[in-house]
Amino acid sequence: MSKLRQPYIQTRRDAWVEINLGNIERNFLTLKNYCKPNTQIIAIIKADAYGHGATMVAPPLIASGVKAFGVASVDEGIELRKSGCDIPILVLGAVPSWSFTSASQYDLELSVFTEEHIKSAIQAYSHYGKPVKVHIKVDTGMNRIGLSYKDADLFIKKVLSFKEVDVCGIFTHLACAEDEKITKIQAERFESVRKNFMHIPSHILNTAGIISYSDLQYDFVRAGIGIYGLMPDLPTGVSKPELFPAMSLKGRIVHLKTIDANEGVSYSYSYKTRNKTKIATLPIGYADGVPRVLSNKIYGLINGKKVLQVGNITMDQMMFDVTNAGEVSIGDVVTLLGEDGEQKIFIDEWAKLLNTINYELTCRLKVRLPRVYTR
Repeated sequence: MSKLRQPYIQTRRDAWVEINLGNIERNFLTLKNYCKPNTQIIAIIKADAYGHGATMVAPPLIASGVKAFGVASVDEGIELRKSGCDIPILVLGAVPSWSFTSASQYDLELSVFTEEHIKSAIQAYSHYGKPVKVHIKVDTGMNRIGLSYKDADLFIKKVLSFKEVDVCGIFTHLACAEDEKITKIQAERFESVRKNFMHIPSHILNTAGIISYSDLQYDFVRAGIGIYGLMPDLPTGVSKPELFPAMSLKGRIVHLKTIDANEGVSYSYSYKTRNKTKIATLPIGYADGVPRVLSNKIYGLINGKKVLQVGNITMDQMMFDVTNAGEVSIGDVVTLLGEDGEQKIFIDEWAKLLNTINYELTCRLKVRLPRVYTR
């Protein structure tokens, strides 16, 4: 029974996200095996490591051989520095001019692509007397941020002329790594820039690219969602590596009740029983990052069996039909994401129901659920 297999985990509430650091290490090493010997992986741990906890994920990744991290903002980089991280940290997002000084103070590498960025870097230099480290972001078709590849040559040459700026890299971002034709166009555009600055480290590949395009592995690659055991879309025919999801979602039953047939469950009675039904309540709701639109569509695992979530998911609670789950008691653990015996539920199943991506959902689950780290 699940209550005999599950360790007792003490948290501030009877619901938690469980992160398997061992799986994160395994996934990183799997992706590293796709890389050429001289290609270094920048591990992307933005958005609090996609909801997995950046300051907890960073040390085992460093121990596994990560040489640099990628984050989304200066604040994320500073948090890592304050936690003791001393390897290079690249801020991938657009950085406001007023934050260049803080970035320089904490030795963060910034993405730059405008004249204003360079002016801000020069101003930051006047505070600390050290060059601001930058990676020049080239837009080759993502059309999000970055300098157009058509204008990159002159801009890069200009930036290289300033002593106040240390150019550590040139990079771009694949818009459709699952599409070989679009990726080829972007790669050719990036190469038209890169060929004139071969002495500057460059990077173009994300997780899907690492798996799919070995010929585009330059000095660095950027591994994101794959580190956490989740798979992005790949080109047709490309084999998927075996990755191991690091995140599980679990909660303890806080209430059990048997109700008669034709009884409604939860708000608006979106679910009505057909027979006498045993209902288990878990203290997890949409305020914890489980979308309400998943009501009556997802399952949990207990005693190695799948049980249907029933009734509308509320802000703090949801209910399951555990009638056929065997012996069930208050305090037993229900797994919403993860494994119980031979049964497994992965977040990709939720993403498919919502017509979204797994990235979005892992980030949602960090809202207020405590995280527990295991191996």
